[in-house]
Amino acid sequence: MYTKNINTHLTEIKDYFKAAISIDCVIFGFDEDELKVLLIESDLKEFKGKWSLLGDIVHPDEDLETAAYRVLRERTGLEDVYMEQVQAFGGLNRHPAGRVITIAYYSLVNIQHVELKTHSNELHWHAVKDIKHMAFDHKDILATCYQRLQHKVIEQPVGFNLLPKKFSLRELQNLYEAILDVKLDRRNFRKKFFAMDYLIDLNEEEQEVRHRPAKLYGFNQDKYNQQHKKSLGF
Repeated sequence: MYTKNINTHLTEIKDYFKAAISIDCVIFGFDEDELKVLLIESDLKEFKGKWSLLGDIVHPDEDLETAAYRVLRERTGLEDVYMEQVQAFGGLNRHPAGRVITIAYYSLVNIQHVELKTHSNELHWHAVKDIKHMAFDHKDILATCYQRLQHKVIEQPVGFNLLPKKFSLRELQNLYEAILDVKLDRRNFRKKFFAMDYLIDLNEEEQEVRHRPAKLYGFNQDKYNQQHKKSLGF
């Protein structure tokens, strides 16, 4: 059986090492009853005036998840957040510098807890529904991650990551309506959530609001974890 040494192998595949791997993070937040995404103004002249997702090239000593959390931490100051890998995007001409394959992640953060860290270019929250054009293929990446979030929020209560620890049922319904882009029946929505028994009545009310103060609730993460394990047979 013919075998080859590593130097021969490296010579044969040297052209395949002329591509880079990057991470692009779709960072979702919820504010003013709108689903928002954190974008940065592109610093490339080819995309002057356009907004892009937050991302970076994966360092040689990083795995993909480590790189994703680095991007998130450096830009928002957050570390312990919900994050999920979605898919790879590898269009031949997606980056003007050459072949760059990117791995997309989306994360869910509470905007109130985010401490934005800007450098030379602008960094802002944008309503997802208002975004029309973006740099690179980032509009496609955003759309794909948004679709993943819409499916996920129906299957699992991940939306609570976007809310403060204390929230009203009105805020909860507004969140789901913003993510799913639908109008939900108030009575059926509340009935469904109470039936799941994931809400904790905090015996508190909203403060300093113009409307009638609503009761405040919290998400029972421990109870959800226990029930989820049982559903998996653990």
